Amino acid sequence: MSQAMEIHQDRQQAVGPVVPAANPVMDMIRQAVAGGQPLDVIRELKDMAKELAADEADRAFKAAFAAFKGEVIEVRRNRQVTDGPLKGRRYAELVSFVEAATPALSKHGLSASWSVTRDEKDWIEVTCTIEHSLGGRKQVSLGGPPDAGGAKNPLQARISTVTYLERATFKAACGLAEQGDDDDGQSAGATTGTVSAAQVEELRKLIDQTDTDIAKFCATFKIEALPELPASAFDAAAKSMHIKLAKKLSEASNA
Repeated sequence: MSQAMEIHQDRQQAVGPVVPAANPVMDMIRQAVAGGQPLDVIRELKDMAKELAADEADRAFKAAFAAFKGEVIEVRRNRQVTDGPLKGRRYAELVSFVEAATPALSKHGLSASWSVTRDEKDWIEVTCTIEHSLGGRKQVSLGGPPDAGGAKNPLQARISTVTYLERATFKAACGLAEQGDDDDGQSAGATTGTVSAAQVEELRKLIDQTDTDIAKFCATFKIEALPELPASAFDAAAKSMHIKLAKKLSEASNA
């Protein structure tokens, strides 16, 4: 997962703040008002001004985000899972991503924010917005069920899911990758690395056969996609799917 990019110093110095271009339509509006033009003409000019401003904001965002992607950002895995199927796996908390990326975002006039866009009993959706100071933006939304694992009460379960989704959406919106050593459970004597392509395919088939919600499956194992599942967690994941499949087949035969 580790990625690094070398950026030449002269390129870094060349990147500056994006200055909005003058909007010629605003001068036309002022002239139209001063000249006593009909209201429908002035409204059309205002619509043109809004469209032009939106285009300028979008271009400014794309330029700033491209400059942001040229920065070297290192996100360290600062925590280790202490129990469950992912025991021994190291990962980066939300704070690691935010602390690593915020200086570069701010440098280019960008900021990040989150909002809970769905808040239902069994499903929570969080949206991360990366926005430029001129208004252009990029949004990524992800959802999952409340994290009922461990001894969490209902409120803690929802907070846990929101925090996880904030991390996942921020990572996706900024296009970040975690860096640093990751022994994926070696200290516990577990199998290292992530699942193989064949294991991913086996899990996909089991998920399809059991009508399992893949998003909920990934949220349970705190991953964003099946290929990220640690090899040490494969047996537990496959076993749970086989149990679910056997139950489904039993219920079908008794129907």
